[in-house]
Amino acid sequence: MIAMGLMEIAIFILVGKGIGVFNTLLLIILTSIIGITVAKKQGLQSVQNIRNSVSVGEPPGEAMIHTFLIFVGGILLVLPGFLTDLLGFLFVIPFTRKWFKPAIYLWLRKRMKNGQVFIIRR
Repeated sequence: MIAMGLMEIAIFILVGKGIGVFNTLLLIILTSIIGITVAKKQGLQSVQNIRNSVSVGEPPGEAMIHTFLIFVGGILLVLPGFLTDLLGFLFVIPFTRKWFKPAIYLWLRKRMKNGQVFIIRR
């Protein structure tokens, strides 16, 4: 966390020197607004996909992972910083989101094996 904060500060300084402080602040605000808009649209669509899966009796596992990644991406996009914005956009954009799914599945499998996560079937 400390290293991430220091890297964000260093990038702020470099970008600020390159394009100016005011333009850097505008860029941070602009990326946050665009990110929030994209995350909201993708998030609503993902929640609808969960509803559709449940309504036809399919497990919503993949749709839930997409929703989780969009939610985390939205949080990262709200935080000021260029690295957090980049990671947030990667979580929100559909074709890059698939890069993170194997790691989430692995994490969930480990938690399920240890008994930390379990699935209730009705």
